[in-house]
Amino acid sequence: MNKTEIAEIKKQFTPDKCTIERICTCYVGTEKEKKIVSRDSFLSLPEEEMHKYLAFFKKILTGSIGKTIMPLEFPLTEEAAGGRQEFLLRLRDSALTDEDILDEFYNRIINNYDNPAKYCILTVYASYDIPGKASDELEMDDASDYVYNYILCCICPVELSKGELGVDVEKNRIGELKQEWVVKAPDKGFLFPAFTDRQTDIHEVLYYSRKSEEIMEDFIAELFGAEAPLSAGTQKESFQSIVSGTMGEEGDIETMKNIQESIAGIVEENRENPEPVRLKAPELKKILADSGASAENLEHFDERFEDLAGDDAEIIVSNIQEKKFSVKTPDVEIHVSPEYLGRLEAKVIDGKKCLVIEVDDNVEVNGVPVKTIANRMEGRI
Repeated sequence: MNKTEIAEIKKQFTPDKCTIERICTCYVGTEKEKKIVSRDSFLSLPEEEMHKYLAFFKKILTGSIGKTIMPLEFPLTEEAAGGRQEFLLRLRDSALTDEDILDEFYNRIINNYDNPAKYCILTVYASYDIPGKASDELEMDDASDYVYNYILCCICPVELSKGELGVDVEKNRIGELKQEWVVKAPDKGFLFPAFTDRQTDIHEVLYYSRKSEEIMEDFIAELFGAEAPLSAGTQKESFQSIVSGTMGEEGDIETMKNIQESIAGIVEENRENPEPVRLKAPELKKILADSGASAENLEHFDERFEDLAGDDAEIIVSNIQEKKFSVKTPDVEIHVSPEYLGRLEAKVIDGKKCLVIEVDDNVEVNGVPVKTIANRMEGRI
């Protein structure tokens, strides 16, 4: 799924466009016991309650692909009878009405979700009557001929509310409010099947993790039988190690500027592309070569990439683009926005290695506007 397809499904989680038919909830205690299990018609819920659920479901489709949102492909073995994908299909096709399948689904989550605290499993079944599109991409609600049936699940922590003071008018006093167990925003979740090319894609599931560095690889493996992708942080660390190992002693500020400018250029060129740009070893090798890496240094690049990122791994460009270009010494740290990298130069002045930053008249020091050295000198003439 790309960001356009994700956005189309996300739009369904509003009261006026809601296509959810059924919601199932399971409250899990600290001993992994099912304390509350319920199944309801979603549209029969009180309006305020419905709004809160819809906000949670939107969260599962919120974030950047490759960071908090990860498309996962099922191995072929999981699509056979008894496989994990086949089980999720049976759950979807039951429209969440089969208690035995639903109970087994809860058990699979409870047995593999590594969390000692209380939490809720919220699962919905929905049917989206996909509108056709005209040549100008405008939707035609009366031209639908395909229905996308799916389930969406989110796992939400349950936490005790903070003790706060409240006003008790009847008792004519201010006192501490009673603490309640509160369902918080989702920690993990998924959408199945995926929605690819505006069609059902049973070969893929869209996985969500609120924290990009806590994607729970074992949970993904047990629930979907899929291989977890590299987290955003791991991709960045692997990239930095690959660059450091490849450039060796030849690495300098100009080379690093070139690399970041190349990455920024790729991001800008693909700003309107709904698909995240992924780099494999050959593409990343070319970036380093174009940025100044010698053929000698690139000789063992492929082996280094495989060791640090993995065989046939992909690195998403947005995960390795720096918001700030940082230069750090033991005593000084400088941050430059990528678009102004041309103003930063490394020079030797009076025999000393220096970093030179071109500035204009708009300079502030600790929030106070100041003159540049040149202006001060001009004022003395």
